[in-house]
Amino acid sequence: MKKAISTDKAPAAIGPYSQAIETNGMVFTSGVIPVDPATGGIPEGVEAQAEQAFSNMAALLQASGTNMEQVIKTTVFIKEMNDFGKINEIYANYFTGVFPARSCVEVARLPKDVLLEVEAIAVKPES
Repeated sequence: MKKAISTDKAPAAIGPYSQAIETNGMVFTSGVIPVDPATGGIPEGVEAQAEQAFSNMAALLQASGTNMEQVIKTTVFIKEMNDFGKINEIYANYFTGVFPARSCVEVARLPKDVLLEVEAIAVKPES
């Protein structure tokens, strides 16, 4: 059984996919890019884009009934591996305690020509 998750507090899907799917007490997000959900704008610079992308991720997880502390795995896609350190600094502000497992991959191009995209797998806290 799977349930689609949707929120206007994170960028809307720009294709035939769900923002996130919940199944068996786990939440799987689609890739989240640094689009301001209120304006549709994209901030300038990798730090501002990382901040927006992780803020969007937090909002999506909250809409899913979980949070960043419950993330067990992330994948970060970045346009330029030289930005790895800058992105890491922002990333560390959103995760505390036991950090999730993570993959980071440099890619040639991302939707809307953003500088990073992040996806996550999280567990739902027990009620």
